[in-house]
Amino acid sequence: MPITLVNPAGLPEVPVYRQVAIASGSKLVFVAGQVSGDADGVTVGEGDLTAQVERCYLNVATALAGAGGSFEDVAKLTVYVVDWTPDKMPLLMEGIARATVKLGLTPVPPATLLGVAALDVPEHLVEIEATAVLD
Repeated sequence: MPITLVNPAGLPEVPVYRQVAIASGSKLVFVAGQVSGDADGVTVGEGDLTAQVERCYLNVATALAGAGGSFEDVAKLTVYVVDWTPDKMPLLMEGIARATVKLGLTPVPPATLLGVAALDVPEHLVEIEATAVLD
């Protein structure tokens, strides 16, 4: 596996991600920001942040599989959430938990969460992009 995830001493342990990803692979994969659209581009979970987070993670997994990888190869995630406030954290976490069950693993690469004013269309509440490293 080309990615080793660690929480160095002196940094807080966060349950949903690790602080550092160490990459030893040679092939970089950059996944465009994935929104909650299905294969036909129809928004899944309109108005439902939890459902959209789940779908975004599943779409990231599909994109990674298309490159010959999986979430185990992800070195970094960036999550953009419209009108982010800390009270939305349980909804975000539930979406990640649902995706975790469907994917059969817990994706915990380093992650950055950014609140944004808007995404590409008003129906999209979240967008997730990934950087992966493959052997």
